[in-house]
Amino acid sequence: MRYSVVVLLTVSAGLVTSAAAEPVSFRKQVAQILLDNCLACHGPKKAEGGYRIDAYERLIKAGDSDEVAVTPSKLDASELFRRIVTEDESERMPLEGDPLPAEQIALIKQWIEEGAKFDGDDPKAALATIVPPPVHPSPPEVYANSLPITALTFSPDGSQLAVSGYHELTVWNPADGKLIKRVHNIGQRTHAITYSPDGKLLAVGGGTPGRLGETRIFNAENGELVRVLGSTSDVVLDVAFSPQGDRLAAGSADGVIRVFEVATGKPVQTITSHSDWVMAIAWSVDGARIASGSRDKTAKVFDSKTGELQVTFSGHGQPVKGVAFHPEGKEVFSAGTDKKVQRWKIEDGKKTADVGSFGEEVYKLTAGGGFLFTGSADKSARQYDRKSHKEVRKYEGHKDWVLSTAYHDGSKRLATGSFDGEVRVWNTEDGKIVVTLLAAPGLKLAAAEGS
Repeated sequence: MRYSVVVLLTVSAGLVTSAAAEPVSFRKQVAQILLDNCLACHGPKKAEGGYRIDAYERLIKAGDSDEVAVTPSKLDASELFRRIVTEDESERMPLEGDPLPAEQIALIKQWIEEGAKFDGDDPKAALATIVPPPVHPSPPEVYANSLPITALTFSPDGSQLAVSGYHELTVWNPADGKLIKRVHNIGQRTHAITYSPDGKLLAVGGGTPGRLGETRIFNAENGELVRVLGSTSDVVLDVAFSPQGDRLAAGSADGVIRVFEVATGKPVQTITSHSDWVMAIAWSVDGARIASGSRDKTAKVFDSKTGELQVTFSGHGQPVKGVAFHPEGKEVFSAGTDKKVQRWKIEDGKKTADVGSFGEEVYKLTAGGGFLFTGSADKSARQYDRKSHKEVRKYEGHKDWVLSTAYHDGSKRLATGSFDGEVRVWNTEDGKIVVTLLAAPGLKLAAAEGS
Protein backbone atom coordinates (compact mmCIF):
# COMPACT_ATOMS: atom_id res chain seq x y z
CA MET A 1 0.00 0.00 0.00
CA ARG A 2 2.38 2.70 -1.24
CA TYR A 3 1.94 5.52 -3.68
CA SER A 4 4.10 8.23 -5.18
CA VAL A 5 5.35 10.77 -2.63
CA VAL A 6 5.36 13.39 -5.36
CA VAL A 7 1.71 12.74 -6.14
CA LEU A 8 0.77 12.77 -2.48
CA LEU A 9 2.57 16.07 -1.90
CA THR A 10 0.89 17.58 -4.95
CA VAL A 11 -2.54 16.52 -3.78
CA SER A 12 -1.83 17.57 -0.22
CA ALA A 13 -0.41 20.97 -1.12
CA GLY A 14 -2.89 21.94 -3.79
CA LEU A 15 -6.12 20.34 -2.70
CA VAL A 16 -6.20 20.29 1.09
CA THR A 17 -9.40 21.77 2.40
CA SER A 18 -9.41 23.99 5.44
CA ALA A 19 -10.34 22.66 8.83
CA ALA A 20 -13.40 24.87 8.72
CA ALA A 21 -14.69 23.28 5.48
CA GLU A 22 -18.00 21.46 5.55
CA PRO A 23 -17.74 17.68 5.98
CA VAL A 24 -17.98 15.75 2.73
CA SER A 25 -21.27 13.92 2.18
CA PHE A 26 -20.93 10.40 0.82
CA ARG A 27 -24.55 10.40 -0.38
CA LYS A 28 -24.49 13.81 -2.05
CA GLN A 29 -20.90 14.03 -3.33
CA VAL A 30 -18.79 10.85 -3.26
CA ALA A 31 -21.40 8.33 -4.39
CA GLN A 32 -22.10 10.17 -7.65
CA ILE A 33 -18.36 10.29 -8.50
CA LEU A 34 -18.18 6.52 -8.05
CA LEU A 35 -21.30 5.91 -10.12
CA ASP A 36 -20.04 8.09 -12.96
CA ASN A 37 -16.51 6.71 -13.11
CA CYS A 38 -16.33 3.27 -11.53
CA LEU A 39 -19.63 1.39 -11.82
CA ALA A 40 -19.02 -0.02 -15.31
CA CYS A 41 -16.01 -2.03 -14.12
CA HIS A 42 -16.88 -2.49 -10.44
CA GLY A 43 -20.63 -3.10 -10.29
CA PRO A 44 -23.00 -6.06 -10.00
CA LYS A 45 -22.48 -7.10 -13.64
CA LYS A 46 -18.70 -6.82 -13.64
CA ALA A 47 -16.30 -6.65 -10.70
CA GLU A 48 -12.70 -6.21 -11.82
CA GLY A 49 -10.24 -7.39 -9.19
CA GLY A 50 -13.15 -8.48 -7.01
CA TYR A 51 -13.97 -4.86 -6.15
CA ARG A 52 -17.55 -3.58 -6.18
CA ILE A 53 -18.56 -0.01 -5.51
CA ASP A 54 -22.31 -0.24 -6.10
CA ALA A 55 -23.09 -0.10 -2.35
CA TYR A 56 -21.23 1.44 0.58
CA GLU A 57 -21.02 -1.92 2.35
CA ARG A 58 -19.23 -3.43 -0.66
CA LEU A 59 -17.01 -0.39 -1.20
CA ILE A 60 -15.24 -0.77 2.13
CA LYS A 61 -14.50 -4.48 1.61
CA ALA A 62 -11.29 -5.98 0.23
CA GLY A 63 -10.96 -7.21 -3.33
CA ASP A 64 -9.21 -10.32 -4.66
CA SER A 65 -5.81 -8.95 -3.57
CA ASP A 66 -6.98 -8.51 0.04
CA GLU A 67 -6.22 -4.78 -0.26
CA VAL A 68 -9.09 -2.84 1.32
CA ALA A 69 -10.64 -0.28 -1.02
CA VAL A 70 -11.37 2.25 1.74
CA THR A 71 -10.02 2.31 5.28
CA PRO A 72 -11.61 5.11 7.34
CA SER A 73 -9.17 7.92 8.22
CA LYS A 74 -6.22 6.14 6.53
CA LEU A 75 -5.27 7.22 3.02
CA ASP A 76 -2.24 4.91 2.87
CA ALA A 77 -4.48 1.92 3.65
CA SER A 78 -7.12 2.80 1.06
CA GLU A 79 -6.55 1.11 -2.31
CA LEU A 80 -9.22 3.29 -3.93
CA PHE A 81 -7.23 6.46 -3.22
CA ARG A 82 -3.94 4.95 -4.35
CA ARG A 83 -5.53 3.93 -7.64
CA ILE A 84 -6.98 7.36 -8.45
CA VAL A 85 -3.74 9.29 -7.75
CA THR A 86 -1.02 6.95 -9.05
CA GLU A 87 1.03 8.11 -12.04
CA ASP A 88 1.19 4.54 -13.37
CA GLU A 89 -1.40 4.53 -16.18
CA SER A 90 -1.66 0.71 -16.06
CA GLU A 91 -2.99 0.99 -12.50
CA ARG A 92 -4.69 4.36 -12.39
CA MET A 93 -8.48 4.38 -12.24
CA PRO A 94 -10.57 4.85 -14.26
CA LEU A 95 -8.58 2.44 -16.43
CA GLU A 96 -8.05 3.71 -19.98
CA GLY A 97 -9.84 6.91 -19.05
CA ASP A 98 -8.83 10.42 -18.07
CA PRO A 99 -7.70 10.93 -14.46
CA LEU A 100 -10.35 12.21 -12.10
CA PRO A 101 -10.52 16.01 -11.89
CA ALA A 102 -8.51 17.51 -9.02
CA GLU A 103 -11.65 18.66 -7.21
CA GLN A 104 -13.10 15.13 -7.21
CA ILE A 105 -9.85 13.66 -5.90
CA ALA A 106 -9.90 16.29 -3.15
CA LEU A 107 -13.45 15.31 -2.14
CA ILE A 108 -12.57 11.62 -1.90
CA LYS A 109 -9.39 12.42 0.02
CA GLN A 110 -11.25 14.61 2.51
CA TRP A 111 -14.03 12.02 2.89
CA ILE A 112 -11.56 9.25 3.76
CA GLU A 113 -9.62 11.49 6.16
CA GLU A 114 -12.86 12.42 7.90
CA GLY A 115 -13.56 8.74 8.57
CA ALA A 116 -15.24 7.62 5.31
CA LYS A 117 -18.62 8.08 6.97
CA PHE A 118 -21.88 6.85 5.48
CA ASP A 119 -24.73 9.38 5.70
CA GLY A 120 -27.49 7.35 4.08
CA ASP A 121 -30.15 5.14 5.63
CA ASP A 122 -28.93 1.71 4.56
CA PRO A 123 -25.25 0.87 3.83
CA LYS A 124 -26.42 -2.15 1.81
CA ALA A 125 -28.54 -0.03 -0.54
CA ALA A 126 -27.42 0.45 -4.13
CA LEU A 127 -25.67 3.78 -4.58
CA ALA A 128 -28.08 4.72 -7.35
CA THR A 129 -30.91 4.64 -4.81
CA ILE A 130 -29.30 6.94 -2.25
CA VAL A 131 -27.91 9.79 -4.35
CA PRO A 132 -30.16 12.84 -4.81
CA PRO A 133 -32.02 12.71 -8.14
CA PRO A 134 -29.92 14.34 -10.85
CA VAL A 135 -30.93 17.38 -12.85
CA HIS A 136 -30.67 16.07 -16.38
CA PRO A 137 -29.11 18.02 -19.27
CA SER A 138 -31.32 20.04 -21.59
CA PRO A 139 -32.20 18.44 -24.92
CA PRO A 140 -30.97 19.94 -28.19
CA GLU A 141 -33.02 22.93 -29.27
CA VAL A 142 -32.90 21.58 -32.82
CA TYR A 143 -32.29 17.89 -33.47
CA ALA A 144 -29.52 16.92 -35.91
CA ASN A 145 -30.84 13.37 -36.24
CA SER A 146 -34.02 11.47 -35.52
CA LEU A 147 -34.25 8.99 -32.64
CA PRO A 148 -36.04 5.64 -32.31
CA ILE A 149 -39.53 6.12 -30.87
CA THR A 150 -39.32 3.76 -27.92
CA ALA A 151 -42.47 5.04 -26.18
CA LEU A 152 -45.57 7.14 -26.83
CA THR A 153 -49.00 7.58 -25.27
CA PHE A 154 -52.23 9.56 -25.65
CA SER A 155 -53.52 11.81 -22.90
CA PRO A 156 -56.80 10.47 -21.44
CA ASP A 157 -58.84 13.06 -23.38
CA GLY A 158 -57.02 12.24 -26.62
CA SER A 159 -55.93 15.83 -27.27
CA GLN A 160 -52.20 15.23 -26.81
CA LEU A 161 -49.64 12.61 -27.78
CA ALA A 162 -46.50 12.37 -25.64
CA VAL A 163 -43.46 10.90 -27.41
CA SER A 164 -39.99 9.82 -26.24
CA GLY A 165 -37.02 12.06 -27.05
CA TYR A 166 -33.45 12.76 -25.96
CA HIS A 167 -33.51 14.00 -22.35
CA GLU A 168 -37.12 15.08 -22.94
CA LEU A 169 -40.63 14.24 -24.01
CA THR A 170 -42.18 16.01 -26.95
CA VAL A 171 -45.94 16.51 -26.82
CA TRP A 172 -47.89 16.80 -30.08
CA ASN A 173 -51.40 17.48 -31.33
CA PRO A 174 -52.47 14.11 -32.80
CA ALA A 175 -54.97 15.80 -35.11
CA ASP A 176 -52.59 18.07 -37.01
CA GLY A 177 -49.10 16.97 -35.94
CA LYS A 178 -48.13 20.33 -34.41
CA LEU A 179 -45.75 20.48 -31.45
CA ILE A 180 -47.54 21.58 -28.26
CA LYS A 181 -44.73 21.54 -25.68
CA ARG A 182 -41.49 19.90 -24.57
CA VAL A 183 -41.01 18.34 -21.12
CA HIS A 184 -37.37 18.50 -19.93
CA ASN A 185 -35.28 17.11 -17.03
CA ILE A 186 -35.63 13.52 -18.19
CA GLY A 187 -33.01 10.76 -18.42
CA GLN A 188 -31.06 10.07 -21.58
CA ARG A 189 -33.44 7.39 -22.82
CA THR A 190 -37.16 6.98 -22.29
CA HIS A 191 -38.62 3.48 -22.50
CA ALA A 192 -42.12 4.06 -21.13
CA ILE A 193 -44.64 6.89 -20.82
CA THR A 194 -48.09 6.78 -19.23
CA TYR A 195 -50.71 9.26 -17.98
CA SER A 196 -52.54 8.76 -14.73
CA PRO A 197 -56.22 7.82 -15.26
CA ASP A 198 -57.32 11.36 -14.34
CA GLY A 199 -54.81 12.89 -16.76
CA LYS A 200 -53.13 15.05 -14.11
CA LEU A 201 -49.82 13.17 -13.92
CA LEU A 202 -47.38 11.89 -16.50
CA ALA A 203 -45.01 9.07 -15.53
CA VAL A 204 -41.80 8.48 -17.47
CA GLY A 205 -39.55 5.43 -17.14
CA GLY A 206 -35.99 5.35 -18.47
CA GLY A 207 -32.50 6.48 -17.54
CA THR A 208 -28.93 5.88 -18.67
CA PRO A 209 -28.07 2.27 -19.61
CA GLY A 210 -25.88 0.51 -17.06
CA ARG A 211 -25.75 3.54 -14.76
CA LEU A 212 -29.12 4.91 -13.73
CA GLY A 213 -32.77 4.02 -13.96
CA GLU A 214 -35.65 6.04 -12.57
CA THR A 215 -39.35 6.78 -12.83
CA ARG A 216 -40.15 10.48 -12.94
CA ILE A 217 -43.63 11.87 -12.38
CA PHE A 218 -44.52 15.22 -13.91
CA ASN A 219 -47.46 17.58 -13.72
CA ALA A 220 -49.11 16.83 -17.05
CA GLU A 221 -50.36 20.38 -17.53
CA ASN A 222 -47.19 22.42 -16.96
CA GLY A 223 -44.45 19.78 -17.19
CA GLU A 224 -43.07 20.46 -13.72
CA LEU A 225 -41.37 17.57 -11.91
CA VAL A 226 -43.49 16.24 -9.03
CA ARG A 227 -41.17 13.51 -7.73
CA VAL A 228 -38.64 10.83 -8.67
CA LEU A 229 -39.42 7.24 -7.74
CA GLY A 230 -37.19 4.22 -7.24
CA SER A 231 -33.78 5.08 -8.66
CA THR A 232 -31.94 1.92 -9.74
CA SER A 233 -28.57 0.95 -11.20
CA ASP A 234 -30.03 0.35 -14.67
CA VAL A 235 -32.82 1.69 -16.84
CA VAL A 236 -36.54 1.43 -16.12
CA LEU A 237 -38.16 -0.34 -19.08
CA ASP A 238 -41.88 -0.03 -18.36
CA VAL A 239 -44.24 1.83 -16.04
CA ALA A 240 -47.99 1.57 -15.52
CA PHE A 241 -50.55 3.24 -13.27
CA SER A 242 -53.12 1.02 -11.60
CA PRO A 243 -56.67 1.44 -12.98
CA GLN A 244 -57.58 3.38 -9.84
CA GLY A 245 -54.52 5.63 -10.24
CA ASP A 246 -53.38 5.15 -6.64
CA ARG A 247 -50.37 2.95 -7.40
CA LEU A 248 -47.69 2.80 -10.06
CA ALA A 249 -45.65 -0.26 -11.08
CA ALA A 250 -42.22 -0.05 -12.68
CA GLY A 251 -40.15 -2.84 -14.23
CA SER A 252 -36.43 -2.34 -14.76
CA ALA A 253 -33.26 -3.85 -16.15
CA ASP A 254 -32.15 -4.91 -12.67
CA GLY A 255 -34.88 -7.58 -12.81
CA VAL A 256 -37.07 -5.97 -10.15
CA ILE A 257 -40.70 -4.83 -10.21
CA ARG A 258 -41.36 -1.95 -7.84
CA VAL A 259 -44.82 -0.74 -6.87
CA PHE A 260 -45.23 2.75 -5.42
CA GLU A 261 -47.99 4.69 -3.71
CA VAL A 262 -48.61 7.59 -6.10
CA ALA A 263 -49.69 10.17 -3.50
CA THR A 264 -46.52 9.83 -1.41
CA GLY A 265 -44.00 8.06 -3.64
CA LYS A 266 -43.61 5.43 -0.93
CA PRO A 267 -42.59 1.94 -2.18
CA VAL A 268 -45.21 -0.63 -1.23
CA GLN A 269 -44.00 -3.74 -3.08
CA THR A 270 -40.62 -4.96 -4.32
CA ILE A 271 -40.95 -8.08 -6.47
CA THR A 272 -37.77 -9.99 -7.33
CA SER A 273 -39.15 -13.12 -9.02
CA HIS A 274 -37.58 -12.42 -12.42
CA SER A 275 -33.92 -13.25 -13.07
CA ASP A 276 -33.37 -10.72 -15.87
CA TRP A 277 -34.71 -7.44 -17.29
CA VAL A 278 -38.40 -6.78 -16.66
CA MET A 279 -39.47 -5.44 -20.05
CA ALA A 280 -43.25 -5.11 -19.74
CA ILE A 281 -45.87 -4.42 -17.05
CA ALA A 282 -49.68 -4.53 -17.13
CA TRP A 283 -52.47 -4.27 -14.53
CA SER A 284 -55.66 -6.28 -14.53
CA VAL A 285 -58.86 -4.23 -14.91
CA ASP A 286 -59.67 -4.54 -11.20
CA GLY A 287 -56.10 -3.70 -10.13
CA ALA A 288 -55.76 -6.96 -8.22
CA ARG A 289 -53.03 -8.42 -10.43
CA ILE A 290 -49.87 -7.36 -12.24
CA ALA A 291 -48.57 -9.19 -15.30
CA SER A 292 -44.95 -8.91 -16.38
CA GLY A 293 -42.70 -9.97 -19.24
CA SER A 294 -38.96 -10.48 -18.93
CA ARG A 295 -35.75 -11.15 -20.80
CA ASP A 296 -35.53 -14.29 -18.68
CA LYS A 297 -37.98 -15.78 -21.24
CA THR A 298 -40.97 -15.86 -18.90
CA ALA A 299 -44.19 -13.97 -18.31
CA LYS A 300 -45.62 -13.92 -14.78
CA VAL A 301 -48.68 -12.81 -12.85
CA PHE A 302 -48.52 -11.48 -9.28
CA ASP A 303 -50.97 -10.47 -6.59
CA SER A 304 -50.59 -6.67 -6.62
CA LYS A 305 -51.25 -6.29 -2.88
CA THR A 306 -48.85 -8.93 -1.59
CA GLY A 307 -46.43 -9.38 -4.49
CA GLU A 308 -47.04 -13.12 -4.34
CA LEU A 309 -46.33 -15.01 -7.57
CA GLN A 310 -49.48 -16.64 -8.94
CA VAL A 311 -48.28 -18.19 -12.20
CA THR A 312 -45.32 -18.38 -14.59
CA PHE A 313 -45.69 -18.87 -18.33
CA SER A 314 -42.57 -20.23 -20.07
CA GLY A 315 -44.02 -20.93 -23.50
CA HIS A 316 -42.07 -18.35 -25.48
CA GLY A 317 -38.55 -19.71 -25.02
CA GLN A 318 -37.27 -16.21 -25.87
CA PRO A 319 -37.36 -12.79 -24.15
CA VAL A 320 -40.90 -11.55 -23.47
CA LYS A 321 -41.39 -7.90 -24.44
CA GLY A 322 -45.13 -7.36 -24.10
CA VAL A 323 -47.99 -8.39 -21.80
CA ALA A 324 -51.70 -7.53 -21.61
CA PHE A 325 -54.73 -8.96 -19.81
CA HIS A 326 -57.67 -10.53 -21.59
CA PRO A 327 -60.77 -8.35 -20.89
CA GLU A 328 -62.38 -11.13 -18.83
CA GLY A 329 -59.36 -11.15 -16.51
CA LYS A 330 -58.68 -14.89 -16.51
CA GLU A 331 -56.07 -14.96 -19.26
CA VAL A 332 -53.02 -13.01 -20.39
CA PHE A 333 -51.51 -12.19 -23.77
CA SER A 334 -47.73 -12.12 -24.08
CA ALA A 335 -45.36 -11.42 -26.95
CA GLY A 336 -41.69 -11.28 -27.70
CA THR A 337 -38.58 -12.24 -29.58
CA ASP A 338 -40.02 -15.60 -30.66
CA LYS A 339 -42.22 -13.67 -33.16
CA LYS A 340 -45.40 -14.79 -31.44
CA VAL A 341 -48.29 -13.43 -29.43
CA GLN A 342 -49.66 -16.15 -27.17
CA ARG A 343 -52.72 -16.33 -24.94
CA TRP A 344 -52.61 -18.36 -21.73
CA LYS A 345 -54.57 -19.03 -18.55
CA ILE A 346 -53.70 -17.50 -15.19
CA GLU A 347 -55.14 -20.54 -13.43
CA ASP A 348 -52.51 -23.00 -14.67
CA GLY A 349 -50.22 -21.17 -17.12
CA LYS A 350 -51.36 -23.28 -20.07
CA LYS A 351 -51.52 -21.78 -23.55
CA THR A 352 -54.98 -21.42 -25.05
CA ALA A 353 -54.17 -19.80 -28.42
CA ASP A 354 -51.58 -18.37 -30.79
CA VAL A 355 -52.50 -14.86 -31.87
CA GLY A 356 -51.36 -13.81 -35.34
CA SER A 357 -48.33 -14.78 -37.40
CA PHE A 358 -45.29 -12.50 -37.45
CA GLY A 359 -42.12 -12.66 -39.49
CA GLU A 360 -40.15 -10.72 -36.89
CA GLU A 361 -40.14 -10.08 -33.15
CA VAL A 362 -43.05 -8.35 -31.44
CA TYR A 363 -42.66 -5.47 -28.98
CA LYS A 364 -44.87 -4.13 -26.19
CA LEU A 365 -48.58 -4.86 -26.40
CA THR A 366 -51.23 -2.15 -26.11
CA ALA A 367 -54.73 -3.03 -24.87
CA GLY A 368 -57.74 -0.75 -25.07
CA GLY A 369 -61.37 -0.61 -26.10
CA GLY A 370 -61.67 -4.37 -26.50
CA PHE A 371 -58.67 -4.43 -28.83
CA LEU A 372 -55.06 -5.58 -28.66
CA PHE A 373 -52.41 -3.75 -30.69
CA THR A 374 -48.93 -4.92 -31.60
CA GLY A 375 -45.85 -3.32 -33.07
CA SER A 376 -43.26 -5.49 -34.78
CA ALA A 377 -39.86 -5.51 -36.43
CA ASP A 378 -41.71 -6.48 -39.61
CA LYS A 379 -42.49 -2.71 -39.92
CA SER A 380 -46.20 -3.12 -39.27
CA ALA A 381 -48.72 -2.70 -36.47
CA ARG A 382 -51.74 -4.95 -36.05
CA GLN A 383 -55.11 -4.72 -34.34
CA TYR A 384 -56.86 -7.73 -32.82
CA ASP A 385 -60.15 -8.33 -31.10
CA ARG A 386 -59.13 -9.19 -27.53
CA LYS A 387 -61.94 -11.68 -26.95
CA SER A 388 -61.77 -13.63 -30.19
CA HIS A 389 -58.13 -12.67 -30.95
CA LYS A 390 -59.04 -12.32 -34.61
CA GLU A 391 -57.08 -9.77 -36.64
CA VAL A 392 -59.11 -6.63 -37.32
CA ARG A 393 -56.59 -4.65 -39.35
CA LYS A 394 -52.91 -4.45 -40.31
CA TYR A 395 -51.25 -1.03 -40.46
CA GLU A 396 -48.44 -0.82 -43.01
CA GLY A 397 -46.31 1.96 -44.40
CA HIS A 398 -43.52 2.50 -41.87
CA LYS A 399 -40.03 2.11 -43.36
CA ASP A 400 -38.52 0.72 -40.15
CA TRP A 401 -39.36 -1.36 -37.09
CA VAL A 402 -42.53 -0.32 -35.28
CA LEU A 403 -41.28 -0.14 -31.69
CA SER A 404 -44.24 1.43 -29.91
CA THR A 405 -48.01 1.74 -30.11
CA ALA A 406 -50.69 3.73 -28.26
CA TYR A 407 -54.47 3.71 -28.59
CA HIS A 408 -57.20 6.19 -27.61
CA ASP A 409 -60.62 4.59 -27.59
CA GLY A 410 -62.62 7.82 -27.46
CA SER A 411 -61.22 9.12 -30.75
CA LYS A 412 -60.54 5.65 -32.22
CA ARG A 413 -56.98 6.70 -32.94
CA LEU A 414 -53.87 4.51 -33.00
CA ALA A 415 -50.37 6.00 -32.79
CA THR A 416 -47.33 4.08 -33.97
CA GLY A 417 -43.67 4.99 -33.51
CA SER A 418 -40.81 3.51 -35.51
CA PHE A 419 -37.07 3.11 -35.21
CA ASP A 420 -36.42 5.88 -37.75
CA GLY A 421 -38.18 8.47 -35.59
CA GLU A 422 -41.45 8.62 -37.50
CA VAL A 423 -44.80 8.77 -35.72
CA ARG A 424 -48.06 7.99 -37.50
CA VAL A 425 -51.57 8.53 -36.19
CA TRP A 426 -54.23 6.27 -37.73
CA ASN A 427 -58.03 6.21 -37.77
CA THR A 428 -58.81 2.66 -36.64
CA GLU A 429 -62.32 2.76 -38.12
CA ASP A 430 -61.04 2.87 -41.69
CA GLY A 431 -57.27 2.28 -41.35
CA LYS A 432 -56.34 5.63 -42.92
CA ILE A 433 -53.51 7.88 -41.76
CA VAL A 434 -54.60 11.02 -39.91
CA VAL A 435 -51.15 12.60 -39.65
CA THR A 436 -47.47 11.72 -39.96
CA LEU A 437 -44.73 13.53 -38.04
CA LEU A 438 -41.07 13.29 -37.18
CA ALA A 439 -40.74 13.55 -33.39
CA ALA A 440 -37.48 15.53 -33.51
CA PRO A 441 -38.04 19.29 -33.19
CA GLY A 442 -36.35 21.22 -35.98
CA LEU A 443 -35.72 18.17 -38.15
CA LYS A 444 -37.94 18.07 -41.20
CA LEU A 445 -39.72 14.90 -42.22
CA ALA A 446 -38.88 15.33 -45.91
CA ALA A 447 -35.19 15.79 -45.14
CA ALA A 448 -35.15 12.70 -42.97
CA GLU A 449 -36.84 10.64 -45.69
CA GLY A 450 -34.27 11.73 -48.21
CA SER A 451 -31.24 11.00 -46.04
